[in-house]
Amino acid sequence: MNKLGLILLVAIGLTGCAEKQQTPQKIALQGQWLTEQSGEAMLNPQTSGLKGWRGKLLSVSDGSADISQRKQLHIIEPNTAAVLAESLTFVMSDRVQQSCFAAYLNDAPDLEALAVDPDDDKVFIVVTEDATRSESMSESCFEKYQNSGSTQYPTLLLRLELQENNELLVSHVRPIQFQASLQIGDFPNDGIEALAFGPDDTLYLGMEKDKKVKARIFSLKIDDDFWLSEEFAQVTDLQLNLPKYDSGNHPINGMDYLPRENHPGYLVAAARNDNNIWLIDLAKQKETKVIAVEFYAPTHSKEENCGPWELMDNASLEGVAVVGSTIWMINDPWKRYYPDNIICEVNRVNYEKMAPLLFSMPVDPNWFN
Repeated sequence: MNKLGLILLVAIGLTGCAEKQQTPQKIALQGQWLTEQSGEAMLNPQTSGLKGWRGKLLSVSDGSADISQRKQLHIIEPNTAAVLAESLTFVMSDRVQQSCFAAYLNDAPDLEALAVDPDDDKVFIVVTEDATRSESMSESCFEKYQNSGSTQYPTLLLRLELQENNELLVSHVRPIQFQASLQIGDFPNDGIEALAFGPDDTLYLGMEKDKKVKARIFSLKIDDDFWLSEEFAQVTDLQLNLPKYDSGNHPINGMDYLPRENHPGYLVAAARNDNNIWLIDLAKQKETKVIAVEFYAPTHSKEENCGPWELMDNASLEGVAVVGSTIWMINDPWKRYYPDNIICEVNRVNYEKMAPLLFSMPVDPNWFN
């Protein structure tokens, strides 16, 4: 079976004496360890965003990654999960260096998602999240941007433009504002975690949770004039039909746009702390389809107690990329729980160095029936 193949697992449980009840089908996703040029698994990149780009995949790391992985886009060969030697590193423009946010962006910004401009693949957008550990803004800057409608230090959108030397110029930065009526709350580490471009220059923004501990999806129009301003950009609440749960945390941590003919399209979203993929109808005609999945890591082991694949206790999915008819996914190892995955000793070193895995799943036409 192909390493990225799929198998369907149907779990049948017994209730009462003889009555049988079938649980939802789960799609088993077999992953590949991301490997660097040394052939070893990738060192703690804390992969927080994933998108397709020029036949490859791009990932971005958050502020808790190893220092060698921060402030760059990593290029990944999707068929092998190999990380190319040359990444796209960030450099700050004079405009950004003179902005209120320069100190934070020059340090270790918490980059949580990535989007590629559909009209120009040399242009990217990333979003920041937790800035509580950063240097405070000046008094005048704080006064100017204090009414974010969410966190004290506002969420930032960064525009990146690829240069001829393969550097990424952070050309512009713009803070995001949420209207008070949206009831977002002040959660520095639970903000915008997902970005996806749709048609008509619409950027979709997936939020981990609001005051009611519910995931939210907003939108922005990124037109030619968007980056000319340094004022707050106000998001629009799309009020999509997101799943309703009686308990537990079900945030949005990764997302991408899935086009459909004669239809506004869908958003494919995922959370790091449950094994569900959401298929969200932008036409608001259908309830969100919840696709149950399980994640398996390869062992490449011949040990008696190890099969070729081991079920992961915690995958911590955080990046989603739709490329043609394939959904690619990458995890952001949750440092507190990632060692719980250790079953076969052969994978211990990978889990302890917080190495991520790459998964894929084909788009099933039956999802839209």
